[in-house]
Amino acid sequence: MASPKEKGGFLTDEQREMLRVATQNAEVLSSSPRSPTSLLAEHPMKVATGNNKAPTVGFAVRHMRRSHSGKLVRVKKDGAGGKGTWGKLLDTDSDSRLDRNDPNYDSGEEPYHLVGAAVTTPLDDYKKSVMTIIEEYFSTGDVEQAASDLRELGSEEYHHYFVKKLVSTAMDRHDKEKEMASVLLSALYADVISSAQISQGFSILLESADDLAVDILDAVDILALFIARAVVDDILPPAFLSRARRSLSENSKGLQVVQIAEKSYLSAPHHAELVERRWGGSTHITVEEVKKKISDLLKEYLESGETVEACRCIRELGVTFFHHEVVKRALILAMENQASEPLILKLLKEAADECLISSSQMMKGFSRLAESLDDLTLDIPSAKGAFQLLVPKAIDEGWLDSSFLKSSGVDGEHNDEDAEKVRKFKEEAVTIILEYFLSDDIPELVRSLEDLAAPEYNPIFLKKLITLAMDRKNREKEMASVLLSALRMEIFSTDDVVNGFTMLLESAEDTALDILDASNELALFLARAVIDDVLVPLNLEEISSKLPPNCSGSETVHMARTLISARHAGERILRCWGGGTGWAVEDAKDKITKLLEEYESGGDVAEACQCIRDLGMPFFNHEVVKKALVMAMEKKNDRILHLLQECFGEGLITINQMTKGFSRVRDGLEDLALDIPNAEEKLKYYVEHAKKLGWLLPSFVSAPLSSNAMTT
Repeated sequence: MASPKEKGGFLTDEQREMLRVATQNAEVLSSSPRSPTSLLAEHPMKVATGNNKAPTVGFAVRHMRRSHSGKLVRVKKDGAGGKGTWGKLLDTDSDSRLDRNDPNYDSGEEPYHLVGAAVTTPLDDYKKSVMTIIEEYFSTGDVEQAASDLRELGSEEYHHYFVKKLVSTAMDRHDKEKEMASVLLSALYADVISSAQISQGFSILLESADDLAVDILDAVDILALFIARAVVDDILPPAFLSRARRSLSENSKGLQVVQIAEKSYLSAPHHAELVERRWGGSTHITVEEVKKKISDLLKEYLESGETVEACRCIRELGVTFFHHEVVKRALILAMENQASEPLILKLLKEAADECLISSSQMMKGFSRLAESLDDLTLDIPSAKGAFQLLVPKAIDEGWLDSSFLKSSGVDGEHNDEDAEKVRKFKEEAVTIILEYFLSDDIPELVRSLEDLAAPEYNPIFLKKLITLAMDRKNREKEMASVLLSALRMEIFSTDDVVNGFTMLLESAEDTALDILDASNELALFLARAVIDDVLVPLNLEEISSKLPPNCSGSETVHMARTLISARHAGERILRCWGGGTGWAVEDAKDKITKLLEEYESGGDVAEACQCIRDLGMPFFNHEVVKKALVMAMEKKNDRILHLLQECFGEGLITINQMTKGFSRVRDGLEDLALDIPNAEEKLKYYVEHAKKLGWLLPSFVSAPLSSNAMTT
């Protein structure tokens, strides 16, 4: 057997003993604050070399380190770091890595890692809150609550995500939720979510169409319908589609969505009705369903006599804006069966005392019944007499306001005559408006309205005009706005317009039952009236002050203010109905200037008259008069007065429009005199000329041309 020396490189017994002792001490003191360096220094080791040299006593301790597991590991001396070495003791270079494939690999030698908790961002918090709002809205259908929650959430810069999440969530649900999503977006538009955020939200949806198609079978068609619906609802401009097409790749599903929206939905005949009814419009209870529930609960009440139960049922209907129907139907039941009258009066009094039925709803119910008494007498001959007895009882008991007598036809023969006159005026007004929608003939409509000789009912005409237009296409809405501008110039006063819009807003809750988007439509009509100078912004405050606080009409006025204050409001609102019958004001002014310049240089009266006629804006002909007079002053060429005479003689420019044009020049005379020193002298000459030819109304002729008159 070979001796240890002959085995070269093996440890002697003495060396083994020293190594054993050192190892034991290292294990015992592995958690000791004493360093491995001092420990090994107390136990030097002699190691035999492989070339029979004398054993080396204790290699340098800096070449040893303790691993995370407590083991001693030899490290390379000082610098460098060759292949398979550990590098320096304090080497923290990122290139130093443990080799997990090494047979001697010990996981305990891995460095420690700090595991941090996830940091939430404002967008993360917004996403969580938004999902809660969407789910709650789908379960309750409460648009106002959803709008309120989104306002309170703040973070307007993230609202595009709300649009995306609402639509994508609805896409994977039933038609009811799809319809609810579209209705909510329309309700939030401009008031809560800006136009830019809505466009951005739909842009993100188009970009993610490929991903949506993986989870939703008909994602392309559904998203196309959502976009078409947004265009029909006027919350996305049609130009959005052309912009989106340029930003999408040819093979993307987003491009398919745009193409389907354009070709299959927005280009189809009657596409607005098709798109609006595609999901059934099932977000709100229908009028017929409400009426049936009211009839059922009233019949049940007459059988049981339980007033408390009947009030609970009325409350559960959740249609506070439709309580006038409860009043009307209850009164009809009392007329049909006189024995039930005490119970009916008891119920209405109890509902009024509990503030379940408001005073305005109570009066509206009585008013609706008063308006239908003529028809009701066909079935209940004693209806008028019974109604005239019910009204004093209700007023005496305090649940009907005494002011009802002043506005109804139940306090004497004179009021009966007035009510009949109003009824006939409404019938005539509807006929005139429908003829206008067919002919687009504003002068004919003005003549017909003047023939009625009932200027005190002008607010009623305005209400009928806009109500009929709201239930029709954009063409009729545009025509109504254009007509309103013409009527304001011709025969309507500012008070007529203010009172007409006030009447509209007072009945907004009833209108909303028949017209899904009535609130937004009314807001657009109001905003358009301000842009067209039919109203001034201060008139909106006046209208709002006449409405009950926190009512639907007040919210509509607020929405109109928001639309007007938005960037580029004028251009957008002028085009809100598509500009079907009129030019924008700027376009019209430019065309008028060009036709007058062409006439001034060429002198072709017939051609100039035809150009004025082609404008199709008879309500704006006062601008022709104004610009013609100013041009005559500037160029010292009175030949342009011949054009005005020709237009007046043909009836192309009415006496009202002529007077309005002269009035505008007179009102701006001080500014005009800065450029044309003899402007006042020239205007006096033109006025005298106009008097001789009968162009002006007597009211203008009698007004002086002094500076005081100009500023009034």
